[in-house]
Amino acid sequence: MAEADSPLLNAASRVGPIVAGVRGATIADRLASACAAIDGRLVFTTSLGIEDQLITHHIFTSKLPIEVVTLDTGRLFGATYRLWQETEERYTRRIRAYYPDAEAVTAMVGEWGVNGFYYAREARQDCCGVRKVEPLGRALAGAAGWVTGLRADQSGQRSAVPLAEWDAQRGLVKVAPLFDYTRDAVAAECERLGVPVNELHARGFPSIGCEPCTRALKPGEPERAGRWWWESDDTRECGLHLTADGKLVRAKATA
Repeated sequence: MAEADSPLLNAASRVGPIVAGVRGATIADRLASACAAIDGRLVFTTSLGIEDQLITHHIFTSKLPIEVVTLDTGRLFGATYRLWQETEERYTRRIRAYYPDAEAVTAMVGEWGVNGFYYAREARQDCCGVRKVEPLGRALAGAAGWVTGLRADQSGQRSAVPLAEWDAQRGLVKVAPLFDYTRDAVAAECERLGVPVNELHARGFPSIGCEPCTRALKPGEPERAGRWWWESDDTRECGLHLTADGKLVRAKATA
């Protein structure tokens, strides 16, 4: 196939007006404009963290045609499952779960052990790949748009996160309606709207993932320092978010 005939290149050349069509000053306006601009299935992947809870609130209360899904790795905190139930009961809507492939989990645990990720970086990356990245691929299969809870101030590597962009790796439009929000602004908005949030946030967990791989922050640590804390360089990401050139979006580690 000639380069000019590449489906991804052709899609990227057409996506400019679509990306430009995602706009608005409020979260609700941004989500509604995404629904109007993007022709096809829209998926919001929630980790049930505070940012995602605020987005979920607007999707459900505005009855927007955006699928709300979560990746249940099988290693989440009990508090996260309780919040999941509370959220469904509050909004009388279901959050669809995508689970890791059972045979892949069996093989991965058989090779590395149940908590092998503490001892080898390759084991941790394999675990994230099996439990999160592969299920995400299934969740986004056939989607035209992907809504995320990314904020530009979460780390230096995420500082360039835009409201909307073309994700060449997955061939869809990626939307971050909280891209210019601070964490404090998100928390204040959740309190104002009565959005249910994870009880772990009040116990020093700003970023919440799998239970074995998440700890509370120490004084002065940046927001994502509690994720994969035993790794000491800048490669601590699970692989869900990629840059335009296919590289990981990484949060800088701290000493």
